[in-house]
Amino acid sequence: MGNKTGVLKQACDFLCHPSSRIPVLVIVAGSLLAGVILWGGFNTAMEATNDLEFCISCHEMRDNVYPEYKKTLHYSNRVGVRAICSDCHVPKSWGYKLVRKIEASRELVAKLTGYVDTPEKFEEHRMEMATREWARMKASDSRECRNCHTFDAMRKSVDKMPIFNKHMQAKEAGKTCIDCHKGIAHLLPREYENYGEEG
Repeated sequence: MGNKTGVLKQACDFLCHPSSRIPVLVIVAGSLLAGVILWGGFNTAMEATNDLEFCISCHEMRDNVYPEYKKTLHYSNRVGVRAICSDCHVPKSWGYKLVRKIEASRELVAKLTGYVDTPEKFEEHRMEMATREWARMKASDSRECRNCHTFDAMRKSVDKMPIFNKHMQAKEAGKTCIDCHKGIAHLLPREYENYGEEG
């Protein structure tokens, strides 16, 4: 028993009274290890909140926009490629993703206050929410759309010429995806017809 106490005292003295470089190295190594563990945990949590199941875990999303999305080509199509919520609403690059996650914290406040907790309230605020999202997408030049879609990847074919030509005209005019493709995965707000060109 006395031997164990002596070893513990020596270890404590060694770590608490840095008289050589070794305790400093232990502190540095421990700090690096703690940093890696914290970073890994944080990054894991960030990725977990990008999961479709997480996105529809609140009834506001599950009962309103999720059923709309399930009727679109982004959910089900002939080639079996599915774009989930985070593919369109969360940037891929880490810095932009972090900023977006911080911005999305307002959704927690909305959840706690019951801002859109009924279908009626959701419809009442749909235009406001859609306008905010369209502005975000326009400001980023539809960055998330471009993770999958690009003008340069469009195939020119005789049967699709009108579509191809429209997209090339949009490219030349400096338009971005959201300029023409509002309501691609969700219903347009009732007030959309009054939205006009200023939006």
